[in-house]
Amino acid sequence: MTIKPGDRLPDVDFTVSTAEGPQKIPGETIFAGRTVVLFGLPGAFTPTCNMNHLPGFLLAHDDIKAEGVHTIACTAVNDIHVMKAWAKATEAEGRIMMLADGNGEFARAAGLELDLTAAGMGHRSKRYSMIVEDGIVKTINVETERGVNVSGAETIMRQLKERVEA
Repeated sequence: MTIKPGDRLPDVDFTVSTAEGPQKIPGETIFAGRTVVLFGLPGAFTPTCNMNHLPGFLLAHDDIKAEGVHTIACTAVNDIHVMKAWAKATEAEGRIMMLADGNGEFARAAGLELDLTAAGMGHRSKRYSMIVEDGIVKTINVETERGVNVSGAETIMRQLKERVEA
């Protein structure tokens, strides 16, 4: 079952790149006591992810942070070395926290796994975005069609503004 608003994120470890090298960090450490915009995608460097999904969050970075978001994070079923290279190649380093979900544990636990074995890509993550407050999902936007239709930065910005107005 797919995670929904009101649900607590599964406490799964992510791998992140640090000055000391790759480090496992519990999800609870990333999300507890913080407002986080988390977006997930099938894979670093894949065409739609690289040209349409991530760039929107980079362009909207300052506006998203101005809405009280502590961290903007991206997760994909890729290893930390690929995520680090992607952050460097896209100038996301220091702006978007790259959360490697190399074995797809988070994607599975959150009900956001995508089976792309027919395309030779294995099991990946669905494309989505969410606002998480203190580990609780406040909004979630899961793509049902190809492309970035409901999970982009524009949707998140609208939801952040609606949250403040409510």
